[in-house]
Amino acid sequence: MPQRRIGEGRMATRPAQDKRGSGGARDWASFQESHFRPFYDMVHERLAIGNGTRLLDVGCGPGGAALLAAGRGAHVAGLDVSTPAVDVARERVPEGDFRVGDMANLPWSNNSFDVVTGFNSFQFAANRVAALAEARRVLATGGKLGIVIWAPPQESQQPKVMAAISALVPPQPADAPGPFALSGPGVLESVLESAGLQLVDRGEVPIVVEYPDAETACSAMMAGSAGVRAVQLHGEQHVQEAIVARLEEFRNQEGSYSFQNRFRFVIAE
Repeated sequence: MPQRRIGEGRMATRPAQDKRGSGGARDWASFQESHFRPFYDMVHERLAIGNGTRLLDVGCGPGGAALLAAGRGAHVAGLDVSTPAVDVARERVPEGDFRVGDMANLPWSNNSFDVVTGFNSFQFAANRVAALAEARRVLATGGKLGIVIWAPPQESQQPKVMAAISALVPPQPADAPGPFALSGPGVLESVLESAGLQLVDRGEVPIVVEYPDAETACSAMMAGSAGVRAVQLHGEQHVQEAIVARLEEFRNQEGSYSFQNRFRFVIAE
């Protein structure tokens, strides 16, 4: 089965992402992006994306959100740490300006964009304040930033399986980058303020992630950065067994698996 990636964030470590090559990015674009379209569309609506909007998507992955913004008439750019993902984004949105780089050092000049978005990305920055300050720097006067992150893990089902995978790799410091690094009460708001940004809107978006069978679910979850590290340390079979042990409670009668997840969005300027 092709590996399919879940929403663990697209700005994880370069080795974990590049190991999968463009095939992994294409699999994610084909099989996973549709789960997250509700929060792409919601943020684009709140930001009034339309004809001529200059938009930068930070942590763009294979370009799904940028593709939707381009469909609304925006002039899109994107940045990701993964070269294969950026290659796929360039293919899908050939008129866009997609670059490989670090979100804490954006390769664009001041005041370049009307909108900056970050879908499940800023929590993976080594220095979240620096990354958000960079987003602020490239925003034009009156520009806005739209961010989506996981809600606290206890509000979603998929983190239970993610935790089983994380238990197989060395523990990270409490303040290390990761899927929930900005999810705690007031954490994102504090980081935004430190970066010189003001919160103007917020809300939550429920997302359902579905897999047709256990094999597909395992492939998807092993494709995230924690899954890749776990396989390197313990082997694929051991990681599969750990995932399957946590999957059963999410099994539907017909044999598929579904997860009720919750994400938060914020708009800042």
